Amino acid sequence: MTDPQAPYHAHIYYDPAERPAAAALREAFGRDPAILFVGAMCDGPAGPHPIAQYEVHFLARSRDAVVAAIEATGLRALVHPLTDDDLADHTSLAHWVGAPVDLDVTVLDPPGVNQGIPRFGVSDF
Repeated sequence: MTDPQAPYHAHIYYDPAERPAAAALREAFGRDPAILFVGAMCDGPAGPHPIAQYEVHFLARSRDAVVAAIEATGLRALVHPLTDDDLADHTSLAHWVGAPVDLDVTVLDPPGVNQGIPRFGVSDF
């Protein structure tokens, strides 16, 4: 069973036509006390993400509510835990909402060196 306090990310993807829906969801997440961090909308590739996206951070206990909010918009998203294995987080441990996006996994941290863990809960918020 997943620790309810375990850190999670969701990457919400959008194309130009979906940007208003993505922005509305981002605004809603910004008002939700269960969401720990809402990232800026990135209208181009960033890291392993080849298309426009933004990320939200939350704890495992909020995962179902976050997924339901994303599903209600019809947007695509990658929802994943934040462990010490960045590659697994974005692949085998990930849950896709909608059609998957082909990620550039070559830019991810090697197992045991996930640089996201120190940032999560420390410097981002």
